[in-house]
Amino acid sequence: MDVQPLTYSQPEFHPQVGRSVSIEQAAQLLGVSRRTVYYRIRDGRLRTIRTLGGSQRVLLDSVEEMRAIG
Repeated sequence: MDVQPLTYSQPEFHPQVGRSVSIEQAAQLLGVSRRTVYYRIRDGRLRTIRTLGGSQRVLLDSVEEMRAIG
């Protein structure tokens, strides 16, 4: 009997380190208050990640998209 090893493929992992900013930095870049940043996160207009320590950081790509829209 020929036994094949069981393989598990998982999606490629792309870490976002260095590609995120703090809530405060996002607010400064967008020229809005921290509260507005939280509203835009809640509405789905800004995307975030959680650090290993539990902090919420805003993905820089979503900040740049928001700045382009105006």
